[in-house]
Amino acid sequence: MNRRPTRRYDYVDDPTAIYRASFSAIRAEADLSRVPAEAESVVVRMIHASGDLGLVADVEVHPLLVTSAREALRAGAPIFTDAEMIAAGITRRRLPADNPVHCLLRDPRVPELAATWGTTRSAAAVALWGPDLDGAVVAIGNAPTALFGLLEMISDGGPQPAAIIGIPVGFVGSAESKLALTQHPSLIPYLVVHGRRGGSALCASAVNALAREEEL
Repeated sequence: MNRRPTRRYDYVDDPTAIYRASFSAIRAEADLSRVPAEAESVVVRMIHASGDLGLVADVEVHPLLVTSAREALRAGAPIFTDAEMIAAGITRRRLPADNPVHCLLRDPRVPELAATWGTTRSAAAVALWGPDLDGAVVAIGNAPTALFGLLEMISDGGPQPAAIIGIPVGFVGSAESKLALTQHPSLIPYLVVHGRRGGSALCASAVNALAREEEL
């Protein structure tokens, strides 16, 4: 058995205590007044994942996002993501119905489809999500092209998810794709972080918070 190193620093190392202290500090320091009450725990987890108190100023949460996502997850809906890192960051024990988590980026059909369409592999992977997308929870945190592609599929009459967490990161298309989501005529409940910020950690943290009402 490994021997623990000699303790030389005074620090909190109990996981539950760390979470409680972190969430308490965030609630004390962040201005959550513009966040819907039912979405506060989601935004708190996102701030915790990013270490960025200023994130709250750019978060926009549809009034039905929390209710729609949680009802879908409780009913066993799958989760579709655009990045393996998001799938890996989703805490399976928090999922209420052992919900399947799908990322098709490594599907063997993706490279050829992306080349044929002249688009990114992320956008091509979204096109393969199929009928199971209907009523699912979508978490896009990497590629703006994936979010644009999803919205175009829906506009063409494709399956509609129950909720979309749209937090793609980047300098090209990121801000524009999030704005397109908030303005899409489908009115699908959404969560976005406006601007260039985003990423897998933010996206996974939002899913984890939506998966269970208890904050810890």
